[in-house]
Amino acid sequence: MVIVITGPTAVGKTDLSLDIASKLNGEIINADSTQIYKGMEIATNKESDTKGISHHLFDMLDVTKNYTVFDYQMDARKCIDDILARGKTPILVGGTGLYIKAALYDYEFKDKADNDYEGVSNDELYKKLLEIDPDTNIHLNNRVRIISALNYYEANGKPFSQKQKNDKLLYDTLFIGLTTERDILYYKINQRVDKMFTLGLEKEAKDLYDSGVRTKAVMTPIGYKELFEYFDGNISMEEATELIKQRSRHYAKRQYTWFNNQMDLKWFKTNYEDFSKTQDEVLEYIKSNS
Repeated sequence: MVIVITGPTAVGKTDLSLDIASKLNGEIINADSTQIYKGMEIATNKESDTKGISHHLFDMLDVTKNYTVFDYQMDARKCIDDILARGKTPILVGGTGLYIKAALYDYEFKDKADNDYEGVSNDELYKKLLEIDPDTNIHLNNRVRIISALNYYEANGKPFSQKQKNDKLLYDTLFIGLTTERDILYYKINQRVDKMFTLGLEKEAKDLYDSGVRTKAVMTPIGYKELFEYFDGNISMEEATELIKQRSRHYAKRQYTWFNNQMDLKWFKTNYEDFSKTQDEVLEYIKSNS
């Protein structure tokens, strides 16, 4: 059986996955598109303490490299098959829903399309997407998913929404989502951003800024592009910080929309006061459905 642990940012996915993996002889597979890359630790919220649990698909690539959903599908399935073959439990953890679906469902990419549409505005991209896929539920401002859908159409000759309607699971899978009230989530997100600065986010971003690298890997995570604006002298540090918090909150909202539309999740409310209760509740659900 494959276990998926997902949900918006700052709900405790990492802590839950480590606990479940330790109790179910599991290994963790990254399902966050930004944690694939090396050298981006703080902005992408990588956990340095793995608690002795085997982790896969973390820190794989240099930020100058491109990595597509097609690439992730191939790599994640190899990990899943290998872990299952060794009698262990694969646990996909992360908030990139498209990665999770590509790994577990019958998505058949005929070829690898990886146009990045550099210089094309979000409005132009969205208009192009609507022309080929009027049934899309992708938000206008979700540039990454719009580009993925355009690349999917180019590679497969049919709209991504059509494929979503026909997909089937390839593995026996339990889908678990962590959630909390919106005001609590937004508070936790703001706290996390403050902690990121304490841990050295400004220096991490400045090192990337000075490198001159402006690939999708660098410009996608929330945290770098906002500070790049500060380094350019266009906004103040206070404005950059608030922008990071605001965009993180908006991203969490988009994640909820996507999960509710695209995945049949069993939701569990995060108990921040006593997280062990959340862990026990999830573990009991997994055991009763295994």
